[in-house]
Parts: sequence; structure tokens; C-alpha cells
Amino acid sequence: MIFERDNWQEIFATIRKNKLRTFLTMLGVFWGIFMLVVMLGAGNGLRNGIMQDFGGTATNSFYIWTQTTTKSYKGMKPGRNFNYNLDDYKALLQIPELDVVSPMNQSGGYEGASNVVHGLKAVAAQIQANYPNTTQIAQVKISEGRFLNDNDIKESRKICVIGPRIAETLYKKDEKIIGSYIRINGVYFKVVGLTAIGASGDEGRQQAQRISVPFSSFQKAFNFGDIVGWFAIKSKDNISADISEKKVIAVLKERHKIAPEDLKAIGHFNLENEYNKLQGLFMGISFLIWVVGIGTLLAGVIGISNIMLIVVKERTKEIGVKRALGAVPSQIIGQIVIESVFLTSIAGYFGLVSGVFILEALDSAIGKSGEMFTNPTVDLNIALIALTVLIVSGAIAGLIPASKAIAIKPVEALRTE
Repeated sequence: MIFERDNWQEIFATIRKNKLRTFLTMLGVFWGIFMLVVMLGAGNGLRNGIMQDFGGTATNSFYIWTQTTTKSYKGMKPGRNFNYNLDDYKALLQIPELDVVSPMNQSGGYEGASNVVHGLKAVAAQIQANYPNTTQIAQVKISEGRFLNDNDIKESRKICVIGPRIAETLYKKDEKIIGSYIRINGVYFKVVGLTAIGASGDEGRQQAQRISVPFSSFQKAFNFGDIVGWFAIKSKDNISADISEKKVIAVLKERHKIAPEDLKAIGHFNLENEYNKLQGLFMGISFLIWVVGIGTLLAGVIGISNIMLIVVKERTKEIGVKRALGAVPSQIIGQIVIESVFLTSIAGYFGLVSGVFILEALDSAIGKSGEMFTNPTVDLNIALIALTVLIVSGAIAGLIPASKAIAIKPVEALRTE
């Protein structure tokens, strides 16, 4: 039935006879799958662009820093400033829910900059005091040399790892970087590593202009004593960061005589919560895209069904002749369903290809400059499933007019003008 030449000649004859009507019918299906593919790709591009900021970062991690107290407690007045210290670090290591605790400091405070000199060149840079285990929380990509290690901490070595923007500013193109010395606020540090940009957005820019030094060396060189600016903490994999964060805050409040109900004294940022919020947001966006896309597809399929009803009405006499000559109902149904599926498949295929082409063009145009929109692609399996569903819907759409066709009695069909 499907491969009979007469059936296809009849289908193409009908298409040639009603070119505009066929085009407009197929346009609805084309537009439906085209919009679905483009919207899915755009949604994925937005997701990739935003989620790449989490790349290499442990999503079950959080950060803790000090703020001003807002409530009196145990004889201590509100409005009090306080600092974390290395004893706090030791206390946090005793909390069983924690996997990584990394004390950190930064010269000049948050987003502060220090004067860095090499030879006759100078640059303002972020100087960050790290422990080697910070890489278990936020990935650090090394393009040359190495990162900090435990011996650097134990021996308070005056070594550093610099970002690519620092290297571009302080060094000539062919100048050797590893093993050279830079002067940070008057103190010399040996360069042992060069980082590569591993993140996008603000974090990527900060990494590019950051200099990492051993925590112990930083404390001694810049007279920070045992002060800790903030803690980067990773919860164990089977424990929610939310649970670990509450325990950490409770311990720190107790150690620094902060009222348990004082919610502002300790600043904190929970990466797991932010990640889950974004995941929920994108699930909602994806659901909305599918609802709108499927609705548009159904509108196109319904359009084909309506047009096939018109085709059946126009060919009533022809159907009557076929029935009078002995055509069985399955042949009439097959003829109409094949035509419906053919139109749906062709329109769907071109819609799918056009959608993918637009996404590729968009990706190529944006390139690496897009921070919030990256790699707008659609999973091939999803695209093929959508096309398959469309073809099946086309077959179902053809069954309605087909049932109308076989309901016509041959005698009545032959009388129709």
C-alpha cells in the first residue's frame, strides 16, 4: 500500500493542484517544530551559560565570614566587630559533617588590591592567602608550574601562583615566569605557578588578576597574626551543605559570644542552595518550553487534519468510484493517512533542520564572548523523539478524515456534485 506508485502519483497530483494550500498547511507544522527546537536550544544555552560559573566548584560548599553583631549577648553590646582565628579553624575540623575546611585571607579586604612589582612594571592585584585544599572546593587550573602544597604551608615559603592577566602585565612575551620574583607590598615572592582562566564572568576576571600565596606566609609577611578572613567549607558528599552550615554557624557563634538569634553577625553564602534554586528555575523554563512547543505542534497537526477533511470532501466522488470498483476501507484509510504523514514528515524535517541551523549560527555568532549564553544545542535523541511524535500525530490526524471517507456510501458519493 505504502509503496504503490499510483498512490504517490495521486498524492503529488493533489499537492501540485493546491500548492498554496499545501504550503500553508505544512507551514504550521514547520513552525511548530522549528520553535520547539529553537526554544529548547535557547533554554539549554541559557542554562549552560549560567551553570558554567559552577564548573569545577563543589556545589555542596559554602562560605562563612564575619559581620557586625546586632544583638547583645552575655554582657557583649550589639554593633561589635570580631575576627575569626586559627583556633576557630581547629574547632571546625572537629565537626564530622565537614569534608574540607579552608581558611582564607585577602590583602585589602573583599575585592581589595595590592601593589605588585616586577622589574620596572607594576600592577594592582588581589592577593589571596590559601590552603592547598581550596582546590577541592573551587577548581584551579594551572597552565604552567604548580599550585600550593602542604610543605609551602608548613615552612611558610614565600612563593606564589599568579593569574594570566598579572603575567601579561608584568612580563614580556618570551620572558621566563616560573622561578622569577615579584614584589608584593614590598615583600618578595617567588613565582612557582601560572593559572589559566577556569571560570567565566566576574569569577573568571578575578582569577585572572589574582595572586595566591600560602596562608602561613601571608600571615607572617603582612602581619595578620592568626586572623582568618573567611572560611571556604565543603560538606561531605552524603550530607547537605545546609545541615553543615547550620552546625558551623552554631559553633562560631558559641566561640565568639554571639546571640543564637542574631542572624546578621555571621555572613554566609551557600552554593548548594543557589545551585538548587537555579536547577528549579531551569526545570520550570524547560516545562514551559515544552508546553508552548507542543501546543504549537498540535496547532500545526490540527491544521493538517482540517485540510485533509477538505481534501476528502473534494474527492468524495473519486472515493465513491474507488469503493464501487472494489476498494476496501483499509485502502481508502491508507491513502489519506499516507498523505497526512507525508506532509507532516516533510514539514517536520525541514523545521528540525532549520531550527538546528539557526542554533548553530547563533552559537557561531556569539562564540566565546557570551558569558550568560553558551552552546545552545538540542539533544539529538530529544529532537528525534519530537519528530517521531510529530509523525505519529500526523498519522492520527489523518485517521479522522479517513474515517469520514469510508463512512461515505459509494452510491451517495457518485451522486455528489
